[in-house]
Amino acid sequence: MQRWRGLENLPGGWGRCVVTIGVFDGVHRGHQQLIGRAVRLAEERGLPCVLMTFDPHPAEVVRPGSHPAQLTTLRRRAELVEELGVDVFCVLPFTPELSRVPADEFAHEVLVDKLHAAAVVVGENFTFGHRAAGDVASLRRLGERFGFVTEGASLVSDDTGVGAITFSSTYIRSCIDAGDVTAAARALGRPHRLEGIVVRGDGRGRDLGFPTANLSTPRFAAIPADGVYACRFVHPGHGDPAVARSLPAAVSVGSNPTFSGRERRVEAYVLDVDEDFYGERVALDFVARLRGMERFATTEALIEQMGRDVEETRRLLAADDAPSA
Repeated sequence: MQRWRGLENLPGGWGRCVVTIGVFDGVHRGHQQLIGRAVRLAEERGLPCVLMTFDPHPAEVVRPGSHPAQLTTLRRRAELVEELGVDVFCVLPFTPELSRVPADEFAHEVLVDKLHAAAVVVGENFTFGHRAAGDVASLRRLGERFGFVTEGASLVSDDTGVGAITFSSTYIRSCIDAGDVTAAARALGRPHRLEGIVVRGDGRGRDLGFPTANLSTPRFAAIPADGVYACRFVHPGHGDPAVARSLPAAVSVGSNPTFSGRERRVEAYVLDVDEDFYGERVALDFVARLRGMERFATTEALIEQMGRDVEETRRLLAADDAPSA
């Protein structure tokens, strides 16, 4: 898969393509269906499939300070869409100037002049152009005028038993913010992943018998609610898939109230591994929430509970790994 930033240096002789456009934060089940349709349409036409996303999030440019919690880094987003069969991952820098471009001008300059789109696939709630004046209906009209077809894909929902839930990045963020990583995983189609660099902590975990890897996370990362979680600690193996590892971990998110902590931290105790991951980029896949954050009366009571957390993590991850009947 090719990765482009901007549209200034397209390959020579670039022909027509099928384009899908969106932020695609999370690449959740709704996104997967939309992208899958674009990939199939490209295959039917014998054309490359271009996925266009934006950086930074448009909300931060239009309304500074409103950047939503980020479900996936751009790097992770690219990995996920490559698995879906996308040929080109194009990141369009979202600037104040771009936000003021009218919808018809965006369609002509970006989709027609630059990308030579033969077809455009978007979600049925897609908007574009200055003040989000363009929608699927106007994109379809512009396509008739400029020579491309437009498909508006329906949103994907799931019946939870108490009502249908439409999968969206906003819904998934609300699940994560509440600590419901199980519901988030159902909508994502995989566990929510939090990436970061391992940094030095205060060493208290090692003193307690549970040495932790402390993650420094990206500024806008979607961090689950305070509590203790069963996770998989993903070590990428320095970019070599052959040595990448996924290890069971009990993860604490919060300020450690037993020791009057004030700084919110993400600390991972990797089971059965005594290894220093300092300075390395790792990830945590959140599988289940074990409990909320608690303040314990004594250090001994905390250690006993941490032991139970580790055993529950081991049990849950073993059950999650077991083949279904």
